[in-house]
Amino acid sequence: MAGPSSRVFISHLAGISVFDPNGDQVGRVRDVVVALRIGARPPRVLGLVVEVVGRRRIFLPMTRVTSLESGQVLTTGVINMRRFEQRPTETLVLAELLDRRVTETATGAEVTVLDVGMVSTRLREWEISKVFVQRGKPGRLRKSRGETVTLDWSAVTGFTLAEEGQGAANLLATFEQLRPADLASMMHHLSAKRRAEVAAALDDERLADVLEELPEDDQVEILGKLQDERAADVLEAMDPDDAADLLSELPGDEAERLLQLMEPDEAAPVRRLLTYEENTAGGLMTTEPIILEPDATVAEALARVRVRDHKPALAAQVYVCRPPNETPTGKYLGTVHFQRLLREPPFTLLGSLLDDDLDPLPPDTPLPLITSYLATYNLVAAPVVDEADHLLGAVTVDDVLDHLLPEDWREAALHGEGNGTSEHESEAHLGR
Repeated sequence: MAGPSSRVFISHLAGISVFDPNGDQVGRVRDVVVALRIGARPPRVLGLVVEVVGRRRIFLPMTRVTSLESGQVLTTGVINMRRFEQRPTETLVLAELLDRRVTETATGAEVTVLDVGMVSTRLREWEISKVFVQRGKPGRLRKSRGETVTLDWSAVTGFTLAEEGQGAANLLATFEQLRPADLASMMHHLSAKRRAEVAAALDDERLADVLEELPEDDQVEILGKLQDERAADVLEAMDPDDAADLLSELPGDEAERLLQLMEPDEAAPVRRLLTYEENTAGGLMTTEPIILEPDATVAEALARVRVRDHKPALAAQVYVCRPPNETPTGKYLGTVHFQRLLREPPFTLLGSLLDDDLDPLPPDTPLPLITSYLATYNLVAAPVVDEADHLLGAVTVDDVLDHLLPEDWREAALHGEGNGTSEHESEAHLGR
């Protein structure tokens, strides 16, 4: 993706082609979805509206966009082909922001919005940073009259949300900067009605992150109040092991209905995880470790480790396998740890750096043996391999801790033991 200083004017994206990782055209960009925020804070770009075959419009999250250069959009991972439905807290740039009359702060004069520019931040997110406007009264032709100028987002008013009466959108602005665990703590102390409102306002990936930090009862309650298709989208955004844990708490027919609604490629690893006993390596593992082939280089491995979506425990090592590179893989060859990557020249092949001294874990390894394995060898993650030497996934220390702690440890933590958080404080912080 473009670097932190790159800027893209959104009108230039209209109609450009979108390609999947194999180079096949998926569709064309028809709009950009943003979330407006209170005050002068620039809107966050959520994703693209893409028109695919049959004039169907789908949503492509910005987290799945790897490049916006050379007049095309490149994506990574599986694309959800469900029809795009705009939510109350979302705004379409081309359809709703362009040609809007707003006020230039410095002069108090009304100007017409001709375009807006978005920029990639250091956190690998996108936000609206610039507004291209026309001064003077608008003519019958869009650009027929008046001086045009590019302004900072903060230099105009008339876009952002009002402070009062914004409901869930106001809440979103209040806790946008919270870590998922902190937001989960606040949601836990809300009434069921208020909790459902907040969950409905969060985007799928944010809600998925929060669900992973909530007790099982809260997870089941929130998921049950979502429409089935939305619930399936949120499950797709969760880590497969967390999604499997949540589905295991649901009645069998309800879990199967949601699995049927998920994209097949997203549902397959979750189904595999559901076949293992809960307190075994197979039941605890994630199916999405970092996997590369032996002829990949140290530079490629470090690039994968840098991806922000990887949790620290998973980013601590790369698993080297024969293709295919998605679990279950071809033959598992060994592991290369992050520290070893830092010590080697960038052009070194991973196949020459393998740590293959330790036997990987079979999927039926019980929890006590997993704990001993990680502690004995000072590891934060361990590969899980079947009898045919296929890598099935990796068990990470954070998942092991989840199962070593008392069953109600999340409940105890979210009730504010040690931090003094009360229900009234949570409601007040969320702007009730």
